[in-house]
Amino acid sequence: MNKITGKVWNFGSNIDTDIIIAARYLNSSDPEHLAKYIMEDADPDFPNKLKKGDIIVAGENFGCGSSREHAPIALKAAGVAAVVAPSFARIFYRNSFNMGLPIFELPESLEIKEGEVISINLDDGVITNDTTNKSYKFIPIPDFMQELIATGGLINYAKAEMKEKN
Repeated sequence: MNKITGKVWNFGSNIDTDIIIAARYLNSSDPEHLAKYIMEDADPDFPNKLKKGDIIVAGENFGCGSSREHAPIALKAAGVAAVVAPSFARIFYRNSFNMGLPIFELPESLEIKEGEVISINLDDGVITNDTTNKSYKFIPIPDFMQELIATGGLINYAKAEMKEKN
């Protein structure tokens, strides 16, 4: 996975984990169940509008609030290919990598508008707005975090490590 391309959906700053997946749906940890309700409190039609491979672009502090892992699980299960924001809540940041959800810190994220198409080149560290032809350099992702994304998350990474040792 060296390049991610998708249609943009915009959300503002301080999107907390309860907006990403409301607590009322946490009676299940089934990813497919959770996926049906992502961002529902921000936009009730969002789960129906989202297409596999779409990208969420948001403002500062995406994923603030509780430390629930359900938020990145639900986003990934719904088909969100990546999340781009100027900053992420630290626990959400780590949970996203642990769950294999690619996230990218981009200070200029709010320049990217809903409906535009962007491409994220992991090798070059560049996000290109394919609609406007403007390119941005995202904050580099540590090598270990890149490995987590490449293997689909921490559990898959650990399984691969165990196979190598055996």
